[in-house]
Amino acid sequence: MAVLRRISIEQAQVLITEQNPVIVDVRDPQSYAVSRIQGAVHLSNDSIGSFLQQTDRQRPVLVYCYHGNSSISAGQFLAEQGFTEVMSMDGGFESWRSNYPVE
Repeated sequence: MAVLRRISIEQAQVLITEQNPVIVDVRDPQSYAVSRIQGAVHLSNDSIGSFLQQTDRQRPVLVYCYHGNSSISAGQFLAEQGFTEVMSMDGGFESWRSNYPVE
């Protein structure tokens, strides 16, 4: 079974540049609608079923939330669903947007 890894925003930026992961935003829908990491998909109770059906479990997954707490449990859930490489971004979106561009 895959193990969830916690990574820094700097490591996340390198991952996005070099490995094209699935970027998963687990914040509330309103926050996602206002601003997000470029290319991120919003994951909620409503979208998890289709996400699990449509997403390649061999592709790296980067999960983020507001501050890096909720993404840990969400990432662990995805690892338990068979995703082979799952990472939670420490510091979350709040740290990311202070250092990198968002959409």
